[in-house]
Amino acid sequence: MNTIAAMVKSHPANAADPNQEQLIACIEACWECAQTCTVCADACLSEESLEAMRDCIRTDLNCADICTTTAAVLSRRGGEDQATTRALLEACALICERCGQECDRHAARHEHCRICADACHRCARACRDLLAASNP
Repeated sequence: MNTIAAMVKSHPANAADPNQEQLIACIEACWECAQTCTVCADACLSEESLEAMRDCIRTDLNCADICTTTAAVLSRRGGEDQATTRALLEACALICERCGQECDRHAARHEHCRICADACHRCARACRDLLAASNP
């Protein structure tokens, strides 16, 4: 068991949460996506065709910020606001889809974009899975 899973499972507010596995998967996917997007943006800045990478860089940075915020909010389990959490998960899934699509456009030429697109698509799925599991 990794540290994130151990922490989520040890939190008293999670004891009766039937969606613990989806929660853990989503937090992990968000952290991974945030880091991957940050590295992708930096790699894009090193490409010769910087002008062609401008939208990718911006989308990467937006995605990284939203994923970081989503992971942080999901990690705070005591007394969370369900409406805010749902809105944040929906926003995270949306930006991850958009970032994944943008990186897909560059994936044939830039390996870092292919890797980033995969991470974004995984994070979007994890957010949607948690939303579906949490839906009453």
